[in-house]
Amino acid sequence: MSLPKMSTSKTVCDAFQQIVKVEPDAVAMRTPGDTVSITWREYDERVRKIAAGLDRLGLKRGDTLAFMLVNRPEFALVDTAGMHLGATCFSVYNTSSPEQLNYLFSHAENKIVVTEKAFLDRILKCGVSIEHVICIDGPADGATGTLADLESGDPRDGFDFDAAWQAVQPEDVCTLIYTSGTTGPPKGVQTTHANIVAEVTLIKPIAPIHFGDRQTSFLPAAHIADRVSTLYFMAFYGIQVTYIDDPKGVLPALLDCRPTVWFAVPRVWEKIRAGIEAKVNAEPDEAKRKIALDSIAVGRLKARSVTGGEPLTAEQQEQWELAEAFVLGNLRAAIGLDQCRYAWTGAAALAPDTLEFFIGLGIKLCELWGMSETTGIATINPPEAIRVGSVGIAVPGVEVKLAEDGEIMVRGPINMAGYRKDPEKTAETLNAEGWILTGDIGVLDDEGYFKIVDRKKELIINAGGKNMSPTNIENSVKAACPLIGGIIAIGDNRAYNVALIALDPDAAAMYAERVGISPDPAVLAKDAGVLAIVAKGVEDGNTKLSRVEQIKKFELLSTFWEPGGTELTPTMKLRRKPINEKYSAEIEALYA
Repeated sequence: MSLPKMSTSKTVCDAFQQIVKVEPDAVAMRTPGDTVSITWREYDERVRKIAAGLDRLGLKRGDTLAFMLVNRPEFALVDTAGMHLGATCFSVYNTSSPEQLNYLFSHAENKIVVTEKAFLDRILKCGVSIEHVICIDGPADGATGTLADLESGDPRDGFDFDAAWQAVQPEDVCTLIYTSGTTGPPKGVQTTHANIVAEVTLIKPIAPIHFGDRQTSFLPAAHIADRVSTLYFMAFYGIQVTYIDDPKGVLPALLDCRPTVWFAVPRVWEKIRAGIEAKVNAEPDEAKRKIALDSIAVGRLKARSVTGGEPLTAEQQEQWELAEAFVLGNLRAAIGLDQCRYAWTGAAALAPDTLEFFIGLGIKLCELWGMSETTGIATINPPEAIRVGSVGIAVPGVEVKLAEDGEIMVRGPINMAGYRKDPEKTAETLNAEGWILTGDIGVLDDEGYFKIVDRKKELIINAGGKNMSPTNIENSVKAACPLIGGIIAIGDNRAYNVALIALDPDAAAMYAERVGISPDPAVLAKDAGVLAIVAKGVEDGNTKLSRVEQIKKFELLSTFWEPGGTELTPTMKLRRKPINEKYSAEIEALYA
């Protein structure tokens, strides 16, 4: 398939207008089972109609356009239409409360919100006067219009769609990405068209992407990861995106669309691993179970050999070939990743043990690293040269280096234009020399691979002056116990480390059903079986840690930690300070 030269695309709109001409009748986006299926021709035609409708509402270049939607094709249709008018489109997390929406909409100053009935009540209660509330899934009380209304009207006299998108400039802000707010109110990262053009074109030499590659969209569009890996990859490379409106439907959707490239955050990879291991361990035929476990074990040996370790012996190579032929390929097919050329993990750290597990299955799982402020990806593991425990090499054309204190710094065309309406915070993050100070502490090896040690402000320094990475400690324990959903390691200025642990809702529900008890976390936290499993997980996790890093005591909490709550950001990052404040009594009891 002959693609247009992406170097000629100066904006996302420009790229989209080129890509729709490549194969107009190919499917651009769909939902599982092809309940909805939209070709590139239809995508282009509907974008033009919706843009005319948004223009009638007064949306113009430089305005902001807000979205609060589940992952569905209509998001891409309306966002792309707004983008072609030169608007700055941004999404809010679906977990946002009316109070949070008040802050975001007041800060962004949007006059239009595109939403659906499920979120309408919170938007109407947010206290911000919104001129137009467009409800995607039909008329509703409080909404001022529907998607059908936008598409059905006549264009305003004088409206010129092509002139509108051609007026969009590389320095125009394409999207706002509001940070998760772990240390205060969210900051609005201004990501320009030029940032996005640089991001999606610079990574291609390391991770080739082709027209018709299949990807899923299930992560929040409020996060830069989903926007880049789906919406903008569609515009530049013509990938086909399957939209998943419920994250619990990820596995069925993978089996339906068989992605050729795939991105997921660590928690999703952890859940998939737990599911595979549970299925293998539940195999009633002892011989089959042993074959599966042996195959996974030899897969790990193969993973180590291809990621810089010792090559397999002739005997091990023969064992691996048999495992690949009769077991590993079937396991990949069972999770819908048998056609996946490579996959990505990012947004948080993935335990090396889990990364090695998937590489051992034959999935080229590449850990990457970046921030909203760097348009998503600043370093990446090449699929053919993965280093477990590393976040990869610098994206070509981007400078990445370590400051004297080990802080990772990034400079290049992927760096944001700044935080919206916040020059002071911008100056703290983006210095006069053009370097973004990421706040992550890293190390760099002789091959140019970076490894993240921890967040600059989150290192544990114990009473003896020992510096430790809480993330490393937490990942070691989580990888050893699928029942654990959330864990925070504590030990700053203390003699030893302790942990607060919350159960994973899905794994806990499966356990509760199996043993016949209530799935209430308060009940589960007192169950002897659960406590024994978690204690064993902590014990096993501790074996991967030095003595000083090990968890000496833990408290199993009687609540789940949900994304967007007190304990976790919507992207599953720990809110360490609020956790320490909320659970101060439990922490002190562990040290009593």
